[in-house]
Amino acid sequence: MYIIKPSWLRHSGEQKDFEVYSCHVSQDGKRLATAGGDGHVRIWSTDSIYNGHVEGYSAPRQLCHMSHHLGTIHSVRFSPNNRYLASGADDRVICIYQLDSNPPSHATTFGTNEPPPIENWKTHKRLVGHDSDVQDLAWSYDNSILVSVGLDSKVVVWSGHTFEKLKTLAVHQSHVKGITFDPANKFFATAGDDRTIKIFRFTPPAPNATAHDMVNNFVLETTISAPFKSSPLTTYFRRCSWSPDGNHIAAANAVNGPVSSVAIIERSRWDSQINLIGHEGPTEACMFSPRLFHTQNPAEKGASGSLVTVIASAGQDKTLSIWNTNTSRPVVIVQDVASKSISDLAWAPDGQTLFACSLDGNIVVVQFEVGELGWVATAEENDKALEKYGVARKGMGTAEDVDGLHLENHSKAGELRGAESRMGALMGDLPAAAAAAAAASKSDTAATTNGTKSTKNGDAVKNGETNGTSEPKSGKETPAAESADKAAERINELKSRVQVTKDGRKRVAPLLVSSSGTGLLSLPQSQLVGAKSKTAIQSETPQTVIDLSKPSHGLPKGGIAALLLGTKRKAVVLDGEEEDELNKRLATGPVPIMADTVDGLEPATLTSPAQGLVPTPEFLRSAVVSPSVSFSQVRLAVPKIRSHIVRALEKGVLQGESTLEEASKIPENTILEAKNPARPREPSHITATKRGALLWQDYLPRAIILLTGNKHFWAAACEDGTLHTWTPAGRRLLNGIILESQPIILESRDHWLLCVTSVGMCHVFNIKTMSAAHPPVSLAPILDIAITSLSPDGPTAAPGVTSAHLNSLGTIVVTLSNGDGFYYSPTLYTWQRLSESWWALGSQYWNSNDSSLTALSSTAVGPSAPAKQPKSGGDDKPDVSAGIIPHLERHTTTEFLVKGRAYTLQRLIKQLVAKDGFEGFESVVSVAHLENRMAGALALGAKEEFRLYLFMYAKRIGAEGLRSKVEELLNTLVGGVLQDNKDGGEKGRGWFDKGEVICGWERKELLKGVVLILGKFRDLQRTTVQYARILGLTAGNEEGEEDGEETNGVVDQMEE
Repeated sequence: MYIIKPSWLRHSGEQKDFEVYSCHVSQDGKRLATAGGDGHVRIWSTDSIYNGHVEGYSAPRQLCHMSHHLGTIHSVRFSPNNRYLASGADDRVICIYQLDSNPPSHATTFGTNEPPPIENWKTHKRLVGHDSDVQDLAWSYDNSILVSVGLDSKVVVWSGHTFEKLKTLAVHQSHVKGITFDPANKFFATAGDDRTIKIFRFTPPAPNATAHDMVNNFVLETTISAPFKSSPLTTYFRRCSWSPDGNHIAAANAVNGPVSSVAIIERSRWDSQINLIGHEGPTEACMFSPRLFHTQNPAEKGASGSLVTVIASAGQDKTLSIWNTNTSRPVVIVQDVASKSISDLAWAPDGQTLFACSLDGNIVVVQFEVGELGWVATAEENDKALEKYGVARKGMGTAEDVDGLHLENHSKAGELRGAESRMGALMGDLPAAAAAAAAASKSDTAATTNGTKSTKNGDAVKNGETNGTSEPKSGKETPAAESADKAAERINELKSRVQVTKDGRKRVAPLLVSSSGTGLLSLPQSQLVGAKSKTAIQSETPQTVIDLSKPSHGLPKGGIAALLLGTKRKAVVLDGEEEDELNKRLATGPVPIMADTVDGLEPATLTSPAQGLVPTPEFLRSAVVSPSVSFSQVRLAVPKIRSHIVRALEKGVLQGESTLEEASKIPENTILEAKNPARPREPSHITATKRGALLWQDYLPRAIILLTGNKHFWAAACEDGTLHTWTPAGRRLLNGIILESQPIILESRDHWLLCVTSVGMCHVFNIKTMSAAHPPVSLAPILDIAITSLSPDGPTAAPGVTSAHLNSLGTIVVTLSNGDGFYYSPTLYTWQRLSESWWALGSQYWNSNDSSLTALSSTAVGPSAPAKQPKSGGDDKPDVSAGIIPHLERHTTTEFLVKGRAYTLQRLIKQLVAKDGFEGFESVVSVAHLENRMAGALALGAKEEFRLYLFMYAKRIGAEGLRSKVEELLNTLVGGVLQDNKDGGEKGRGWFDKGEVICGWERKELLKGVVLILGKFRDLQRTTVQYARILGLTAGNEEGEEDGEETNGVVDQMEE
């Protein structure tokens, strides 16, 4: 082992050496990039570092330096393809540098002692997306994305091709100081000062992907907090690392009791049972060697060693430790390697050279000889170790030379051109097909050859099956390139084609331009953010934020089909038809079984029973339908009988339907299985298991249709309309609940159980109190039964039911396929509409709160906590009805766009606005939309949303000068603050409640916020000053003025 510490390898200043915060080695191992407190990124030659002590060695040491940041640079990282270099600093900016093949245009910087640059690194992009210091960066292994983390608690995902911001993940509760990628390209992990590591699952995006396409990508997989519960918050970084075989994550700044350690987190289980103990102070950085090692020399005969990984760790104790997975003690300990904390570590691609930088300005290089750490495994063995995670790492290697990089640029030119602009294809300069063919021809030209032999003139002699063609040296173009050139010439000829008109004049014939790109929606793009797929709602509203139950089973695309019979009336006697014939027409008789064939409907033929071993199908048969459906005004589709239903309970939260193998991946899951027999008369079997052990089992006489449950109880619905409930231990809770027809939706949340039947009846039971929240309620009113009449042709199609949920109070929330969202009021005994497409068309506030509840609570104004309602310790449940209204509005946007009605309806609205008498249409609808939001939030008890909508409403009616509404709002908010509660009338609720609290907030604080918002409108000051005097906001109250500025600023931000 050699330790190299060159005196010139530092960020030198006039007075002192600056701190070095980060270092990284390029994939080809020829360049070392360092970043320091002087705001410079410096690129060094690794050959000069290794051979600096050799006499007569005169190669340049520093290749280039860049000073495009305005502050300290905290992280610098090369992309895996060596094409880019990224740096992040405390000026909140990320700089992307690209190596230019042209020589540098200047010899040296005037007024400095910097050596002249050897390489020409230019700033390619400047990425702005953080609100505070950028702390760490990481590239995915396929170069598809770049992820940055910072002190603003945000994780920002950037495209690795266009560098567009794809998504911002605000899930950490404090500073984020570390990021690492899974070499299998399935996950990435972030470490923060909230003492957690969060694992995100992702799918590599396409080169032309946009933020709209990434709604369902980058999903939080799990949160790991056990190894960091008492970790100190004094470290500058928490740089973590993923092992090259993909099995483990090394996390810095962990603790094992009172001792600092490095936590080793196992993949899939996401728990830490291994700790590297030995550092005397908190660790700042840890880094796995990028190569696997053999414990014995594989070249020796009879060697049977195993593959191990090597990891380096360092931190505030100024000690560098090297470990491997084969021993419990460090392989190497280098103490006092620096006089201050070690801030970053970087391995060379060969896996046997380690670079460490520290805050004292020194950069130390540790070189290991062959066999000291083990024997380096081949890259194929690395890839083989990753195959079990489904990785495909083709094309991720380093480019052989500059021509390889140029070829890569040309091969991706078509995709990047499509991402940046499609104007060329629309104007006919070069059709998309020709461009794709040209790109494909260039890509195919550089493909590797398998079983071909190149001759001197470049012709390939076939010897077996070829995967590509060798590159010709004679300069002949391939047929694909020729066809592309011919297509371009043909387009030019079409542009200049001359035709003779009737009067004998010549003119250039017009070329038809494709209009495929002109049919854009006329809705503003800011109002259409996000909703391109059905599952976007679930992705943007996680369980920890929204107060709704998760769907317990996957509903069909487009929702559950619904039919309406309409208003009942006597059938009409047709002309020439006697009453006896009418009775015969209404009589139901046997219906022949028909088969849909190529020639149309034909009587089904009998088939002989299958012989031998027949596999069990996924769906056994259709469920028996209750006769009550024939007389019901609402008919909903009944799910088929499945042979096997699996539900997993992970940490008390019910997961989606999956296979037994997927549900068993996490050993702590409790798995509930229902097995239905192939024969209808045999009993069904239900079991609950954990870690493969049987917890309880039961048998039911009928086939099971649906399952649900949580940590409080389990429930199953059978095809005979019976509900069965069990405790977590398997004890029967209630006798069988008999319903009027087959259940089609079964949901649970806390102690509440929701069941929707095929005749549209909704039942809500409280298992804890063994009571019902309200009498059964029908879905008929929200399925437009009021405007549907009985058709002589049969039932009429109605909007489908896309979801039905429960909140923590047992309130039913239903969404339909037409985009409408409803909830059932248990006090009014009616359905109320919370969201509809009407607001999306006319309101200027549509999607103005399309963010998670955590963002609302952190940026909204007013009282910081609900009035006199402290939460119990350790309860991290969301507030009552939190996030329901934003959830429903996002669903409306999704269905609105999916159905394709946006363009037509928006055009009708524009025509309507142009008519006389509709000048204030948008203003009136926008105010009504805010009033609808407030009423819904107040009825649901959604505290955070009510406060936000109240302040937005106050600002809008103030700007509109609606004096009567302003006075009414202020008088209503005063409520019990000033008025005497002497009248003997009935006690009011909501706005008419005379108590000091409304929707969980103190009236006085809400009134203060509204008055401060309205105070800037001079035409209303005669009214608002009276309330300001009551609240003590006048007479030069500086605190009130400051609160007013903050209130107005936040409301402006939320409206934007």
